[in-house]
Amino acid sequence: MNDLKRLLHYLGPYRKDMILGALLVFAETLFELIIPILMADIIDVGVANHDIPFILQKGIQMGICAILSLLTGLLYARYAARASYGFGSRIREAQYEKLQHYSFANLDHFETSSLVTRMTTDVTVLQNAINGGFRPMARGPVMLILGVGLSFWMNAKLAIVFLVCTPILALTLFFIVRKVSPMYHRLQKAMDRLNDVVQEGLTAIRAVKAFVRGDYEEEKFKSVNDDLMQTSQRTFHFAVLNLPAFQFTMYAAAVLIMWFGGNMILQSQLQVGDLTGFLSYVLQVMNALMMISSVFLLLTRSLASAKRIVEVLDEEPTLSSPKESLSQVPDGSVRFEHVSFRYSKDAQEDALSDISLTIPSGQTVGILGGTGSAKTTLVQLIPRLYDATEGSVLVGGNDVRKYDVEALRDAVGIVLQKNVLFSGTVRENLLWGNESADDETLWEACRAACADEFLKRMPKGLDTDLGQGGVNVSGGQKQRLCIARTLLKHPKILIFDDSTSAVDTATEGRIRASLAQMKDMTKIIIAQRVTSVMDTDQIIILDDGKIHAIGTHHDLLDHDPIYQEIYASQMKGGDPHGAEQCKTS
Repeated sequence: MNDLKRLLHYLGPYRKDMILGALLVFAETLFELIIPILMADIIDVGVANHDIPFILQKGIQMGICAILSLLTGLLYARYAARASYGFGSRIREAQYEKLQHYSFANLDHFETSSLVTRMTTDVTVLQNAINGGFRPMARGPVMLILGVGLSFWMNAKLAIVFLVCTPILALTLFFIVRKVSPMYHRLQKAMDRLNDVVQEGLTAIRAVKAFVRGDYEEEKFKSVNDDLMQTSQRTFHFAVLNLPAFQFTMYAAAVLIMWFGGNMILQSQLQVGDLTGFLSYVLQVMNALMMISSVFLLLTRSLASAKRIVEVLDEEPTLSSPKESLSQVPDGSVRFEHVSFRYSKDAQEDALSDISLTIPSGQTVGILGGTGSAKTTLVQLIPRLYDATEGSVLVGGNDVRKYDVEALRDAVGIVLQKNVLFSGTVRENLLWGNESADDETLWEACRAACADEFLKRMPKGLDTDLGQGGVNVSGGQKQRLCIARTLLKHPKILIFDDSTSAVDTATEGRIRASLAQMKDMTKIIIAQRVTSVMDTDQIIILDDGKIHAIGTHHDLLDHDPIYQEIYASQMKGGDPHGAEQCKTS
């Protein structure tokens, strides 16, 4: 319940709409409760005395009450909709803003599909709770208290029926809520799994078609979809039991009141109009109880969703800027001092072990190593995407933990291994690197990344639409656009994480030549090809998260067996003679 109370804070300016909606519901309920009293007067006075003017007078009053009830109900619907959807909008904004402050380690705690569900389905549950539940929540107690009070005022003996029915309904509701509450948690988990399969299937649709795995993916989707269906069926099978239980109790109460009320009429202890009005209150009180029960069920589901939303909002970013942070990076020098790193506390082994390394400002460094040697992990510590578990990473002579995070990352440009382009035009994507760049600046970056070659062939040039995720360009073209976007930042440190793997060697050579002209920029190049790093100032060989060797191309070719093996396999076909030539060259 505390989670839901916390989220209600996000009502903000819509709190007034909630309060006004509650007042309108109260007014609507009062108008409806007056109608049975007027109806009783019509029967007992107007009909009994054949007083037509009295009947017309009371009928007009009933009509006015009905119209006022309708108007207040319509106004309530307007304010409730504003409050609920405004509330949902503010919660989604809060979650999305929180995600922007997450580090990679925080994002590792949640699956992407789960975050999507928490920002959509779970928020919708809370919206529906306010939009559909606020009216019965405000109306139910008012109608129950006033209805029971007026019933005792009209006839205390008949009103005792309520005292018998209420505990039965309360026990029924208690058992239903107790059964359904944990099932709502499982329902949202099943929704997470469905979203996960859908997201994965759509993202990898080309691979699915290439490997003709459509049937397999359909079966996988059918499995999670059936699981969601069965979970929903089990959950709502119990959730809807409150309706027949309450209807049974309501009709049983009506029969009892008719029985005892009829006997009282025969004994001249009750008038027909009073019994009719009393029955109206019975229906209203029972409807109020049904409303309250539906509110409890909505509240139960809302609590499950509120807990999941609060988990996102309460997740503390593992990385943050210090209070007195440095706002300027002096130069592009990088130094690792006995750095070790593991992705989680529960990991059995370090991903990086005792890394000590110095890269002077303006130097070009290549990093080679086999798959899983932690090349990407190493460079992710430089812009502080993760924090080192042990040791220190220094940029510009200062520990990265002393910098303002935004200032540090603004000084470090990284072209990720997985190229990411966003929906929109080429221009819109490039402006991520420099929002104020003019066309000449954009074209200059594209020329340096050799992206101008294909952009000039496109009819709209920089205004070409890339489609969702850059589907309208090839892998190599996507890499070159990502390189151009990063160059527009003019960073002090430029990191290429295997960013030319989809580019042909001739184009890669031209890109390297362009980078070589940028003397004041430290360049770190992770690559699989020896040709990508052989001209760098120094080459770092990583092996199983440790530095195996550091040296120039010629030094390593003379003395390091791992580098000799890589060189031989790529440059001379990997045959024994080629390897031998490497050793003697």
